[in-house]
Amino acid sequence: MKITSNKNNLEVLHEDNHIIVVNKRVGDIVQGDKTGDKPLSEVVKEYIKEKYNKPGEVFLGVVHRLDRPTTGIVVFARTSKALTRLNELFKNRETQKTYWAIVKKRPEKDQANLVHYLKRDEKRNTSKAYNKEVPDSKMASLDYSLIKQLDNYCVLEINLHTGRHHQIRAQLSAIGSPIKGDLKYGADRSNPDGGISLHARKLHFIHPVTKLPLTITAPVPQDAVWQSI
Repeated sequence: MKITSNKNNLEVLHEDNHIIVVNKRVGDIVQGDKTGDKPLSEVVKEYIKEKYNKPGEVFLGVVHRLDRPTTGIVVFARTSKALTRLNELFKNRETQKTYWAIVKKRPEKDQANLVHYLKRDEKRNTSKAYNKEVPDSKMASLDYSLIKQLDNYCVLEINLHTGRHHQIRAQLSAIGSPIKGDLKYGADRSNPDGGISLHARKLHFIHPVTKLPLTITAPVPQDAVWQSI
């Protein structure tokens, strides 16, 4: 996989006429919000406009999002046809998403399937995981496996079966293994960069136009703990 970067420090993992996939950094917001901070979508538009000398407005469709403190793969559509088909792929969960998470406390089992019922708290922007269904909760399922034990932390690989708000963060916290740096979900200290050690590592899907299978892997952040994996 050829990875390109540019003056905006945009790490492009895949690019063709219909889609562009980038490696999101800690703190980047995918789409504009009330903070008014420049979103990743605008950075990508500028990159396309400059690279291809495009006049006028550049089309770019936001397909999915990652939480601001996380890193990893984000897919954007460069054509309306690709956007429509990608939206269907993600909506129907016809994609395979793999995440890596660094946690301090090793889970009791080195691999397991977790099923909880998540209830979202809009005011606090959090989700709480329950073992049984409660009013207004949604079922959340994932499986994880231990891929490496570090000196002070361990690294888990996570495959999502559902796509709930803060799902990985809430479910790992519920089993006593909050993600490194995730104060909101029980970590004991923050990360120096203000992010959390959750990385969208790999994404597999069928290309919306060529119909060929595509697997994209995002390098881990330039952080001492990540680099020790």
